Amino acid sequence: MNKTMKFLTGILLLVIIIAFLGPLYIVPEGEQAVVTRFGAIVKVETEAGLKFKMPFVDNVSRYSARILSWDGDPQRLPTSENQFIWVDTTARWQISDPAKFYESVTSMNQAYARLDDVIDSAVRTIIAQNPLAESVRSSDQIINSTAADQEAQQLTDAEGDGPSFSLTTGTTFPRIRMGREKISDQILVRARQTVPQYGIELQDIVIRQIRYSDDLTQSVYARMITERNQIAQAYRSYGEGQKAEWMGKLDREKKSILSGAYAESEEIKGKADAEATRIYGDVYGADADFYNFWRAMESYKTQLPGLNKTLTTDMDYFRYLYDTEGR
Repeated sequence: MNKTMKFLTGILLLVIIIAFLGPLYIVPEGEQAVVTRFGAIVKVETEAGLKFKMPFVDNVSRYSARILSWDGDPQRLPTSENQFIWVDTTARWQISDPAKFYESVTSMNQAYARLDDVIDSAVRTIIAQNPLAESVRSSDQIINSTAADQEAQQLTDAEGDGPSFSLTTGTTFPRIRMGREKISDQILVRARQTVPQYGIELQDIVIRQIRYSDDLTQSVYARMITERNQIAQAYRSYGEGQKAEWMGKLDREKKSILSGAYAESEEIKGKADAEATRIYGDVYGADADFYNFWRAMESYKTQLPGLNKTLTTDMDYFRYLYDTEGR
């Protein structure tokens, strides 16, 4: 009886140990598993669900089946003109072959280390093959917008009967052959040549940020300041020219108005003098003696107060002072 109990107890303990070690395991949604036996790959599970393994001898390594992100450290890299820039890239990747991934890198940390080497090398190579403008710009929009602005300015001035104004700063922007997006595509193509051996598939590589190095930043700032000053000076010169033109127009218009007003005033004066002469003639014709007397009195009122000294009044001008008849 004791032997039977011991045997049953041993079997029960064995069953408990086997159950504890687990002949069954779960592959969650979004994960995949590699089952190895004594270091050799037995099977790969890519479907979620409850799975079976051999207790004690089988080992399960789980990996994510989702698309993962990789963020590299910014690198100071030279362009084809030997101008240094800081390039910060990011990528998305996925474990496409779990068995090959287990054989080549095994762990996720090792996978990220391999991606660091592959992607950083591809970024360094492609950036060094292209000029600075290709990495910084994605299109020729700055050239097209500048040309459109100049054309619009010239059209506005022509419609406004003003002088043609062309804003030029002396700065020419190179045409873009590829741009940042195509450079990112080239980096992706180059990196994809290496990563399949690790069981990895790269979805995309994106240049997240590009900034100038300190020595290049000062040069860029100085050029930007010069360009802004040139643009400001161009606007000032254009404004001074417009001011001179409008001042000339105003001066000509002022002279024209004054000339017209003077001509009109002279015409009015002439008409007034003619009317006055006519009235004087009518009055003289009505009573010549009274007219002469009235004219003499008016003359005395205006002339005598201004005379400081009168030596004699014995002249025909003063004839009405002593005789109302003027004789």
